[in-house]
Amino acid sequence: MATRPKREWYVYLLGCADGSYYCGIAKDVAARLDKHQAGKGAKYTRGRGPLRLLGTSRCLTRSEALRAELAIKAQNKAEKLAYLQSVGSTSWRRRQAPERKRNHKAKAKIPK
Repeated sequence: MATRPKREWYVYLLGCADGSYYCGIAKDVAARLDKHQAGKGAKYTRGRGPLRLLGTSRCLTRSEALRAELAIKAQNKAEKLAYLQSVGSTSWRRRQAPERKRNHKAKAKIPK
């Protein structure tokens, strides 16, 4: 039995008509963009069209794509814009994701 070739995953960034951004992952970005445009993609993008593809980044695994998506979503809009301008608006190059700051000491205190 022949094995199917593995398809790579992509992280993509969409620009919404209201000026906001949406980041997601997909194996077929064009098909996923079509779903977003048709209102059948993520709930966030419904009613925010027309959408435009700002950039994509190829990842080898779904896990890598999810980590990259999380890192991009943690950035503010200015950081996303600066990064897109530095590499061009049609594709991204693979890069190290910034570390997220976590406050482990911020636990809910139960009153005595």
